[in-house]
Amino acid sequence: MTPAIELRATRRAFGDVVALDSVSLAIAPGEFFALLGPSGSGKTTCLRLIAGFDQPDSGTILLDGEDVTNSPPFARNVNTVFQDYALFPHMTVAENVAYGPRVRGVATADRSRQAHEMLELVRLGEFGARRPHQLSGGQRQRVALARALINRPKVLLLDEPLGALDLKLREEMQAELKGLQQRLGITFVFVTHDQGEALSMADRVAVFSQGRIEQLDTPRELYNRPQTAFVASFVGSANVVERAAAQRLTGNAQAFAIRPELIELLAAGARAPDGCVHCSGEVIDVLYHGASSRLRVLVDEYTTLAVARAETVGGGGSGPAAGATVRLAWRPEHAVPLQG
Repeated sequence: MTPAIELRATRRAFGDVVALDSVSLAIAPGEFFALLGPSGSGKTTCLRLIAGFDQPDSGTILLDGEDVTNSPPFARNVNTVFQDYALFPHMTVAENVAYGPRVRGVATADRSRQAHEMLELVRLGEFGARRPHQLSGGQRQRVALARALINRPKVLLLDEPLGALDLKLREEMQAELKGLQQRLGITFVFVTHDQGEALSMADRVAVFSQGRIEQLDTPRELYNRPQTAFVASFVGSANVVERAAAQRLTGNAQAFAIRPELIELLAAGARAPDGCVHCSGEVIDVLYHGASSRLRVLVDEYTTLAVARAETVGGGGSGPAAGATVRLAWRPEHAVPLQG
């Protein structure tokens, strides 16, 4: 199957700063694909190159097998949704959505019908006569989606479109976006620095760091089997245990990562389950998060492990407090070996 998008050894530098360092990837048709990473990692540069807003210094960009490396944005069958929505404030919602067909010379009646269909698709069919300033942030985001989708692009690029929304609305829009993509079957490429967004929506995720892809995998594999210390720390929360600490704790000088929820918290004198790695330590602090508490435990002079403890209804904070001695245990298979 020909990839919807393919980058081959694509490089882009700005002066001495290498924003994208010989990146290669292939995105399948109909895939919801996330570019995830911190600021300056290269993910937005990658999106801009796909969109045609920038050109690579070297390498090749293909859309549906066609080399578009030097093609302008209007010659590529992609549309982009930005974080600030970029709606025209002087136009109505319907006029904003119909702008693309208008530029292409579509007849007034046809573009009005198409705009109404798109607004119905994003559940804003009754809002066509309003102006953007009369809408909530989530509604404006859906208008921007409708405007991008009306041109029936094969690929929709989304540049942190949920970044300006509050937490509750952002979570609602994650479900909206995923459902919309599944109904339409269009390839979505989603840029985000929020690992929760990437894990909840994407079919696959490329984790960027310093212009390179650290790991490209499904959300489940990224979380359960991170390959590097960066991925383990950036995707979710993990204890990254370097070689020297691993040698002290396990007798094996292999760096590993282990999620806090996979470490069992035991009383100081309790016997660890058979087959488990175990150690003792002192609780440094306890942070309450509602459904769970996060404890930091100093297990030797140089090593602190985070442990997640589920809170029970009416528990009343009866777990160990700061200063308490505890025992930690985990199964060897839950410690994921790290490269490098």
